[in-house]
Amino acid sequence: MALAGTTVVPAVAGGPPARVEAVTAKAGNFSDEVSLIGDIEAQVQSDISFRVSGRIVERLVDVGDHVTPDQVLARVDGKEQRIALDTATAALASAQAQLQQSEATFQRQKTLITSNATSQSSLDSAQESLSVAQAAVAAAKAQVAQAKEQLGYADLRAGVSGTVTSRSTEAGQVVQAGQTVLSIAQDGPRDAVFDVYEALIDKPPASPAVDISLVADPSVATTGTVREVSPIVDARKGTIRVKIGLAETPPAMTLGTAVRGHAGLAPQRRFVLPASALFMWQGKPAVWTVTADTRHAEPRTVTLDRYTTQSIVLADGVKDGDVVVTKGGQLLRPGQVVETVEVKAQ
Repeated sequence: MALAGTTVVPAVAGGPPARVEAVTAKAGNFSDEVSLIGDIEAQVQSDISFRVSGRIVERLVDVGDHVTPDQVLARVDGKEQRIALDTATAALASAQAQLQQSEATFQRQKTLITSNATSQSSLDSAQESLSVAQAAVAAAKAQVAQAKEQLGYADLRAGVSGTVTSRSTEAGQVVQAGQTVLSIAQDGPRDAVFDVYEALIDKPPASPAVDISLVADPSVATTGTVREVSPIVDARKGTIRVKIGLAETPPAMTLGTAVRGHAGLAPQRRFVLPASALFMWQGKPAVWTVTADTRHAEPRTVTLDRYTTQSIVLADGVKDGDVVVTKGGQLLRPGQVVETVEVKAQ
């Protein structure tokens, strides 16, 4: 412990001194531990949406289902896409018919030119018409391919393997292209996610490794390292979200399971005193100290680092060798002569 032995201050003449218990403060290396409850989340979560607009006619998966990349998750009616495909197919048929006519005209002009029955300009015009018809067919085929692709987008596919974590729409609802329909936690690495109080962020851990165990079964455990610290403080809870990347994910640590994170903080030079030594002085935390020469009680404001079950941890406000009152301080006033009695340091 960082508590040293106690000091006895003799009473002064002229009146009985106040008898209090006190200890002599001595700084030491204080190492605290942090234990927080969080849950398991996927490192990568994807919001899945249709690439085309339409009315959802079928939803084939639900929250908690595992899906594969090519699995159909939902469908829209695709009416607009089918109309576009029919239009593109008709345009292709028209372009192909024009191409056949242009080819026949060009072949006829080639035959006639050999017997000087037509002019070179007519042949050149027929060849130009053929080239235009060929380009029109190529463009029409591209339009058909695009329309087929758009119609294929009427079937929603994840493109990744993972587990459905939420759904935002239902069958019968009209959705726009890009509107989130499902959220999927992708298979792969997992995070243990914790809401950490802002005060702990500035306290570095003694080791980069964080011990992670299941709340329901502490024997299921693994380790991880800090992967991401949110730059935003939750205004409602006053916490910061910290993600711990797991080195290995035991099978029992499924998505959403509650886990406990445990880490030791780096040792710091602190004063550890009994909690009974603390009181409020002019609106600030303080302790009573006893002067060595005059044996007077004097209040001294202190900087609190943290509380433990039975002690307070001070970052500043006292020095090595200061006599600090631990019991009886509620009866003291500044400048009062005191007599300290020895107590055993805990």
